[in-house]
Amino acid sequence: MSAYLDIIFLLIVAVLIFARLRSVLGTRPDEERPEVRIVSREEFEKAYEKMRHEIEEKMNLAPATKTMQNINEAEGVDKVLYSIPHFDRADFCRRCSKAFEMILSAFANRDEETLKMLTGKKLFAKFQEIIKQRTEEGIVAETDLIKVDELNIEDAKISSKGIAQVVVKFISEQINLLKNAAGEVIEGDENFVQKITDVWTFERDLNSKSRAWLLVSTKKQA
Repeated sequence: MSAYLDIIFLLIVAVLIFARLRSVLGTRPDEERPEVRIVSREEFEKAYEKMRHEIEEKMNLAPATKTMQNINEAEGVDKVLYSIPHFDRADFCRRCSKAFEMILSAFANRDEETLKMLTGKKLFAKFQEIIKQRTEEGIVAETDLIKVDELNIEDAKISSKGIAQVVVKFISEQINLLKNAAGEVIEGDENFVQKITDVWTFERDLNSKSRAWLLVSTKKQA
């Protein structure tokens, strides 16, 4: 992921430099060429990193490349995230958003195969229990995720055993219904869009070769 960002940044830098040179060249006669100054690699890297930082701030992304400088300057949650191998904030958030949508849908549709793939063992067992109970009672769940308004990383930690956990808050708009065996709505309103705040915890074993993050905890926030 960081390699792609490097290419994008280099292209942006090249375009900006070309645009500036063009604006200068376009205001002078042909015989009055602007003076070209050869910059050192160090000067170029400083200018490049400055521009990278400005672009990342506008895009609301963590730095794509982990350097000793930004690791040492990071604090709190960011410092933990920097210490997680191969962690990319933007990519992680995109995957979380997709997982959020898939898990909500799978739970409502009793898709245990998808739930097993995306959740930890204990949470999967809880989902199974609820699904089993609803099936026995003839209750059908319907969830329509309208959109995710906000997605923020709230906390992160790494245990002494090398288990990384990242807490993510989702604020979304949903329509949730429960229907009985006769198809009658027993909970919820199909015309009412709820604004719901969910706090989900994703976990990854840093000792494992797998880079998969599994959902291990969910809770609603008032």
